[in-house]
Amino acid sequence: MAPPDPRAPRALTPVSKVLRLCLHALLLGLLALAAGRAVADAAPRSGWVVGLCAVLAAVYAAGVRTPAVHRSPRAGAVWLAVLGAAWAGLLAVSPDGLWIAFPLYFLELHLLRLRWGVTAVAVTACAAIGGFLAHSGPATPGAFLGPLLGGGVAVATVLGYQALYRESERRRELIEELLATRAELAVAERGAGILAERERLAREIHDTLAQGLSSIQLLLRAAERALPAGAPAVEHIARAREAAQDNLAEARRFVRALTPPDLEHGSLAAALERLCAGVPGPRVRFSLSGTPRVLPTPYEVALLRIAQSALANVVRHARAGRAEITLTFMDSSVTLDVVDDGRGFDPSSAPAAPSGQGGFGLPAMRARAETLGGLFTVESDPGQGTAVAVTLPLPVDAYADTAADPDPAPGLGARSPR
Repeated sequence: MAPPDPRAPRALTPVSKVLRLCLHALLLGLLALAAGRAVADAAPRSGWVVGLCAVLAAVYAAGVRTPAVHRSPRAGAVWLAVLGAAWAGLLAVSPDGLWIAFPLYFLELHLLRLRWGVTAVAVTACAAIGGFLAHSGPATPGAFLGPLLGGGVAVATVLGYQALYRESERRRELIEELLATRAELAVAERGAGILAERERLAREIHDTLAQGLSSIQLLLRAAERALPAGAPAVEHIARAREAAQDNLAEARRFVRALTPPDLEHGSLAAALERLCAGVPGPRVRFSLSGTPRVLPTPYEVALLRIAQSALANVVRHARAGRAEITLTFMDSSVTLDVVDDGRGFDPSSAPAAPSGQGGFGLPAMRARAETLGGLFTVESDPGQGTAVAVTLPLPVDAYADTAADPDPAPGLGARSPR
């Protein structure tokens, strides 16, 4: 959707509509009053007065109904010039034309830029003073004070209204930004909730259903070997073992479908490298140490989420220029290190337990690591940068079913490299 044109006129508010109607009524009422007085008093030039009042009303109505007058400053200036010329003619033949100066002040301030509007108000006030002196004879203080005070009141009123309008617009924009931010936050929280639920389901399926089916398969295989060949129960045991193997493969397919999107199309190392490349702000480098091996999905998810959390802290709080993520594979463990050269902090002041708000805090990272039996450490000092490290012990027997099963289905617990 294209952004709105800032030059396009905004829809009038109820207050603006009332003020505009009052201005229309004021000017047309003063014209009617001037024409009526000329006719009632049988003034020598009453015909000219009535005709010029009619011309002024017609020019005013034409400008009000012309959209270009309100959109284009040049068109508005031309209309005001024609209106002013007709008013000058009325002022020359009738002292009652002086009254029209007050609504003209507001028109000039509304249609012209402030500098030119104030200048036009001053010229109009001088013309009104001159017309009054031409018709009234001797100069009096009231001849000067009336038009000047009227012009001052008009300028102060318009400036005050414009200040209130700008403040109202700023508040409206702020409210719109707050609503948009709240909507974005709701979408982000919903996405985070969906990912968290997918991870929870993956862990539950692996830890309960998949492991139970693996144990059943191993027990059935042991029972099959313990029975003499050709025994009637051997065939039933073989079918039961095949059913358990099929269901185990199906459970692993479920888990694979629940794998976080960042890990669906590549290894953990590839996901971490993409994460480093997409971080805004500091330069982030990824390095891999040791011989990569296939990790259980819960391990990959935990390490990826901890890396995302640590980098989020670097971007939001560390004011770092550089950061580095290192993934190290050792004989019995895997380690993830996130180091930055930011402003650092005092780790003892950090909360020791998850607060339940958000998922990017140190307590949440520590909880992820400890859930898998790992060790989470933070080293930092004010002005000395921060180093976050998590070490997870590689499982020994959690995936023993892969050694017993010569052709395991790929998924959680025996995933093929991607």
